[in-house]
Amino acid sequence: MRVFVGTAGKREYWLARTGVGLEKASRVASRLLKHQPFSLAVSTGFACALMKTEIGALLIGRDVVLVGVHGSEQSRAIDVPGAERDAVLTIAESLVPHDHVGRFVSADRIVGRAADKGQVARTTGAIGLDMESAALAIEARRTQVPFVIVRAVSDLLDEDLPLDFNLFLRPTGWLKGIAAVLGAPSSLLGLGRLRRQSLAAATHLTMFFQRYAEVMATEDARERTLTGR
Repeated sequence: MRVFVGTAGKREYWLARTGVGLEKASRVASRLLKHQPFSLAVSTGFACALMKTEIGALLIGRDVVLVGVHGSEQSRAIDVPGAERDAVLTIAESLVPHDHVGRFVSADRIVGRAADKGQVARTTGAIGLDMESAALAIEARRTQVPFVIVRAVSDLLDEDLPLDFNLFLRPTGWLKGIAAVLGAPSSLLGLGRLRRQSLAAATHLTMFFQRYAEVMATEDARERTLTGR
């Protein structure tokens, strides 16, 4: 497992890539959170919007549920509160609309059809959908590390993804995936659009975490001044 470690002020930040899906996310989070104490775990990356918003918009998750194939709720909400999570929420609430903070759902597959996204949204009342946050939250709860979700929208509620990306999640599915692309050359235009949307989402995520690191460094410096340490 490769981990990027950086500092801002007196704080140290660890960034690990989990890979796509619940199983990979669970495996990486379990190893990482057992390695040493952390004051906060953050699930970050891209998300599908389950509400009306725009590409690149930030969605902040207080809790998360795991859903089945048809959007039926399979788990109770996983919520791991704490002081560090509250700090993230305070910063986020000053930057994003009120309705962009709420519940997330995680699925065991990529939900690409607009009709299916709508079904998940109606069933759960969630604001965002991904494939990793529930697994990360379970590990955070197990180790009692406060947990929050900060993701940016890369695809919208009312749009279909250009391909069935679930094909590429299985080693034996790659040939079918490539065949699907060759059989529908117009999907290349959709892939180009998705790439542009992902770049916009990445930019907004970077801006948020820069702001978060700056605010927390300032708060730490103020506390040290007040306490004389």
